[in-house]
Amino acid sequence: MNWPLEMEVAHKLAQMRCWLEQERAGAVRLRGVDWFAWATAGASNSHSHTAECGCAEVLVTRDAAYILTDEAEAMRMRDEEVRGPWTWQVSPWMQPQLYELREHFVQHAAGGAPVLSDRAGLHERSLPVVLREERLVLLESEQQRYRQVGQLAAGAAADALRQARPDWSEQELAAACVRALWLRGLQAVHVLVSGEARQQRYRRAPPAQVELGRQAVLALCARRFGLCASLSRQRRFGPAQRRVDGAAVAMDDADAAMLALEAVALDACETGHTLSMVYHALDSAYAYAGQPDAVRTSRQGGIHGYLAPEVAAGAHTEIILKRGMALAFHPSLPGSTVEDTFLLDGKQLHNLTHDPAWPSAVVQGRSRPLTLAMA
Repeated sequence: MNWPLEMEVAHKLAQMRCWLEQERAGAVRLRGVDWFAWATAGASNSHSHTAECGCAEVLVTRDAAYILTDEAEAMRMRDEEVRGPWTWQVSPWMQPQLYELREHFVQHAAGGAPVLSDRAGLHERSLPVVLREERLVLLESEQQRYRQVGQLAAGAAADALRQARPDWSEQELAAACVRALWLRGLQAVHVLVSGEARQQRYRRAPPAQVELGRQAVLALCARRFGLCASLSRQRRFGPAQRRVDGAAVAMDDADAAMLALEAVALDACETGHTLSMVYHALDSAYAYAGQPDAVRTSRQGGIHGYLAPEVAAGAHTEIILKRGMALAFHPSLPGSTVEDTFLLDGKQLHNLTHDPAWPSAVVQGRSRPLTLAMA
């Protein structure tokens, strides 16, 4: 069901109150940027895209739901960010005892019972893992917002790569990408770029002040509504490769090898499988491709959502994949990588970052991006 925002917030408040009953606690306190966005159906409590916590918190008890903030932030957040049945607890930002006053209010609201928190402070308990995992299954309304984020992020990557020139530095391409993201209302969580000289050496790298040369790889993670969408795209500066008869090559050898490896991981993404099964599928695919150590020497992605990743794929990550989870993997071979963010629906993966205008090929029934060859 694609709920209105107020219904989504009400659903999550009911969910948190169930946690209070299960854990015999008096309040749930959410400080992190990720949890604040989840609880408020996409609002932000931070000016900084690198901050873990922001200028406002969520506090939920059995009979009340509060936004805790200060006078410097309250008006803008009420006008532009937060909607729903919240009671605002606003403190003077210059109050010398602001911390003590807020802590006293939280303890009073909790009625002396334990306080559950995503970033537990003194006299607080951490949210149990089983509760943290509940947010990994996205509601239909969250999925709808995620589709918006994915489409906007894919468009930003395409715009930046189409504008790029071989004499640009990696940092210039990264700057063009960040600009394209901001113009679409997205925050750049990270933007990674490697040109011809660095592709063979580094699987994923921050941009450097070196020329792109004949090829560029752009990988990004963008956030809006608290949701993180990741993808990568590649461009070759020059005409498309051609066969002996002059016809354009639909998929070159590098793309074919990369997408065949990725397909093994995506095929393992089914409801009921564990995340470690995807990891081991990748491990086998790398070994077959002559890269037996790759899965251990570079991160491979995992479950996405309000963090990227929420849960990283590893040999012992036994979390069960469920319908409504988002997944993003970024396998790589020397000089090549691929990544998109998918939504899991049974045995089906819906590509949230698919770009119909980008060159693609169908691999194992999925449309996958190819290297854009453009002079």
